[in-house]
Amino acid sequence: MFDGTQRRIVSMWFPRLASDRALRARPIDAPFALTLKHSNAERLQCLNVQAERAGLHRGMSYADARAFCPDLITRPSEPVQEARFLQTLRRWATRWCPWVGLDGADGLVLDVTGAAHLWGGEAQMLAEMRQRLLRAGLTVQLGLGDTRGAAWALAHHGEGVAAPGDMGAALADLPVAALRLEAAQDVALQRLGLRTVGDLAAADRAPLTRRFGPSLLLRLDQALGAVPESITPQPDPPHYGMRMTLPEPIGLVDDLMAGIGRLLAPLCERLLAHDAGARALCVTLRRVDQDSQQIELRLARPLRDPQRILPLFERGVGTVDAGYGIDQIRLEATQVEPLKPRQVSHIAAKGQDRLDDLISRIGTRIGLENIQRFLPADSHIPERSFIIAPAAFSTPQSGWASLRPRPVRLFPPEPVAGHGARPPRQFRWRRMSLTTARATGPERLAPEWWLADENWRSGVRDYWQVETRQGRRLWMYHTPQNPGWFVQGEFA
Repeated sequence: MFDGTQRRIVSMWFPRLASDRALRARPIDAPFALTLKHSNAERLQCLNVQAERAGLHRGMSYADARAFCPDLITRPSEPVQEARFLQTLRRWATRWCPWVGLDGADGLVLDVTGAAHLWGGEAQMLAEMRQRLLRAGLTVQLGLGDTRGAAWALAHHGEGVAAPGDMGAALADLPVAALRLEAAQDVALQRLGLRTVGDLAAADRAPLTRRFGPSLLLRLDQALGAVPESITPQPDPPHYGMRMTLPEPIGLVDDLMAGIGRLLAPLCERLLAHDAGARALCVTLRRVDQDSQQIELRLARPLRDPQRILPLFERGVGTVDAGYGIDQIRLEATQVEPLKPRQVSHIAAKGQDRLDDLISRIGTRIGLENIQRFLPADSHIPERSFIIAPAAFSTPQSGWASLRPRPVRLFPPEPVAGHGARPPRQFRWRRMSLTTARATGPERLAPEWWLADENWRSGVRDYWQVETRQGRRLWMYHTPQNPGWFVQGEFA
C-alpha cells in the first residue's frame, strides 16, 4: 500500500486554454477559434470542440479555415491576457499543494507528494480537480506519476495514473512523442521503427546517443525516474497593502493622518525591500455603518519615503465624511515601479524632491497629465524642435543647443505684404505699421521630405531676424519657390 513517501507529480494540461478563457465571458455554441498573425498570415491559434469536429486544426490559415467552415467565428488571440490567466490558475492550484509550477504556455505541474491523503486519496483528488475545472468551463487532461516527465506523458497522451514505482510499464505503450521530444527527433525515431517508449527503452543506448545526442536519453531517463527533474514553484508577486482595524471609531483629521502614517511606514519598508517605489496609492476608510470612502494619490515620481508621502494626503483626508466614525483604514500601493538607489548630491536631491512634491500637490487638484513641460526634439524645423510631455511622466532634458537664436514665442505663420528676397522696409502686421531698422540673415531651412506637412509645401524658407523702429523684434521668412513673406515668431 502506498505510504505517501514516494514522490508523486500531477500534470494539468489545458488543450483549449485560450479558447476556453475567451468563451467563459461570452459563450458561443458554434465553431469558434482564436487567430494570431504569424509570418504575415492570420492562423488559427486555439479552437473549441465544434471547430475541431469541422476539420479545423491549429496552425491552419484563416482563409482556408473559412473555406472549410463558413460558419466559423473568430476573435484575435491575447497572449498577454492568456499568460496572466494561467498565472491565476497557478495560484488557485495551490489549494492542493504548495509546489505548483508552470508547464509551458498551457499547463501546470503539481508536486502532491504527501498531500493526496488530505483529499481522500489520489483518485478522489484527481476527481475533484477535474470537477472544479470543468465547472469553471475549462477543458483539462490530468496525468499522475512518480516523475514530471511521466505525468506530462500521461496527461498529453492518454489521460491516466501510473502506479508508484512502475513508470516503465505505464509509459511503455505511449508514443515516443510523449517524452517531450522535438518534432525532428520524433520523425527520425519512427523511421527507425522506434514508435513507443517501450521500444526506445529496449534499444541500445550507445547508437542512439551517437545519432541523437544526449538529449534523447535524458528525456527518457527523466520520465522513468533515473534522472531527477525539479519543479520550481513561482512565488506570488509581492502585495503592497496594509490594513488597520481600530478598537474605537475615529473621525478627526489628525487621527486619520496618524493612522495612515502608521500604515505608510511598513509599506515603504516593503517597497524598499523590493527596490520599488509607489506611483499611485489608495486609502480606503471604512465607517461603522459599513460604508467606505477612498482617497487616491498619484505621485509625480515613484516614492518610498513616508515623510514625503504623508503630507500629500492632507487635502484628500480633509474632504472625508467620517459619519459616526471610521473603524478600519486600508492603504495600498496600486501602481508600483522599480526604484533603484541613485547617487545624488544633497543640494540636487532637495531641489528635485521639492519640485516633484509640488507637481504631486498640484496634480491632485488638476490632474498630473495637465502639468506639462517642453522637451527638445531632434528637428531643424522650428515648430518641430520641441515636444510637450506631462511633467510627471518625463524628465527634464538639456539638449536645447542651437546654432542660431530662436524666438521666445512661436505662432502659426502670418502673411505680410512684401516683395523681393530681402525683408520689406515697411509692412503691416497685426494692424500695426512697422519699419525695418536692421535685418540679419538669411538662414535657409529645408523641409523634412520624409514627413508630410501641409505647412511646408511651399518649399525652402529663408529666415531673417528683423528689428523694427517701433521696438518689435520679429522672426520672418521668405519662400523663394512661392514668393511671399511671413512672420512666425517674436523675440523677447
